[in-house]
Amino acid sequence: MKILVCISHVPDTTSKINFTNGDSEFDTNGVQFVINPNDEFGLTRAIWFKEQQGANVTVVNVGGTDAEATLRKALAIGADEAIRVNANPTDGYFVAKQLAEVVKNGSYDLVIAGKESLDYNGGMVPGMLAAMLGYDFVNSCIKLDVNGTDATAVREIDGGKETLSTKLPLVIGGQKGLVEEKDLKIPNMRGIMMARQKQLNVLEPVQATNATSAVKFEKPAPKSAVKLISPDNLDELVNLLHNEAKVI
Repeated sequence: MKILVCISHVPDTTSKINFTNGDSEFDTNGVQFVINPNDEFGLTRAIWFKEQQGANVTVVNVGGTDAEATLRKALAIGADEAIRVNANPTDGYFVAKQLAEVVKNGSYDLVIAGKESLDYNGGMVPGMLAAMLGYDFVNSCIKLDVNGTDATAVREIDGGKETLSTKLPLVIGGQKGLVEEKDLKIPNMRGIMMARQKQLNVLEPVQATNATSAVKFEKPAPKSAVKLISPDNLDELVNLLHNEAKVI
């Protein structure tokens, strides 16, 4: 089984976020980048298939040279090879088009992507990728088993879970639950050394039009100061909740 894991190169959640050029561009200065958490769950599941079923695992990213450190980390975790499509990933349709080309040329049986990236939170790429390929698609996937060409997936739905049976080739949009957090792998020294010897291929993008563009970014408004009310002054509390907070 050949597995392709889509990796997004995203800011660490602890990073301080700022924007430049009239709030039209993300300021990357001083920002630490990591593997997108939803993608990391998918990568860990792919490595399980490698260890238990002999699958071959390739990771792919659409991005610049700065993303190669993230791809090297994925290789250190256990992926067999990596692909970087040399393009700026500013639009979901454009990214899906690049990934579809990689899948077609690589004849992958299973494509694992995170259901959304931590930065744009668009949640568009996995579904568009499946549509472009004509593959079955399971989003919000929290469990996946494969036996030959048969696959069983569990996904989250409103108020519960749904178990689906399908066949390869398949695209999934994975999330937390695909593996347990305790099972996420941390690269060890041996993995890091081996990653230096593994292949990282750089491909030029295919022609595709950006369907959207960012006009402006805006940070959430800062939280207002907390007002402390004496527990003996219930009338004041009720007044503030009714007239100022307007929650009662």
